[in-house]
Amino acid sequence: MGEAEIVHATRKWVEDVVVGLNLCPFAKRELVRDRVRFVVSDAQTEDELLQALHAELQRLEDEPDVETTLLIHPDVLQDFAIYNEFLDAADGLLVYLELEGVYQVASFHPQYQFGGTQPDDAENYTNRSPFPMLHLLREESLERAIAGYPDPDGIPERNIQRVEELGVEKMRSLLAACFREEGDDGESGGGRPATG
Repeated sequence: MGEAEIVHATRKWVEDVVVGLNLCPFAKRELVRDRVRFVVSDAQTEDELLQALHAELQRLEDEPDVETTLLIHPDVLQDFAIYNEFLDAADGLLVYLELEGVYQVASFHPQYQFGGTQPDDAENYTNRSPFPMLHLLREESLERAIAGYPDPDGIPERNIQRVEELGVEKMRSLLAACFREEGDDGESGGGRPATG
């Protein structure tokens, strides 16, 4: 699968799942304003991914018009347990770069599993994405959005309730649909170019 197809599948997931199910009430505004950067890393190792993460953090520093970045890494950290361990290294990089509290790295993965859940529990789909990715967020923007939102602490609970009501099969089908062009017969289409 080429870069354009990977970006297309990820954008469709953001549009149909994250925004469509209102899992993140703050995402739609930035998506509509074209302030979400979708970037596909060709990293093959954890070290290469850390270098890509460093580069994207620097880009956010240099380009204030980019609100948030989805760093998609399809070729590394396919196993969720290893991906989960890598998140400590990602946080360590923020500390090393003295960017802790400036940026936050949120985690999404095709095999995402919250502690204390079974692999097929519906609630895991709140963080399941088409590909492994790191979501780079500006802390200041997040705090501002949360401050203007009623009951932000209730978002995770409402998200779990929403996906449990839809059920595992529906969530699986929504994820699978990200790999198809609208109205096609299942063949992968040309995709959309990356933004940012």
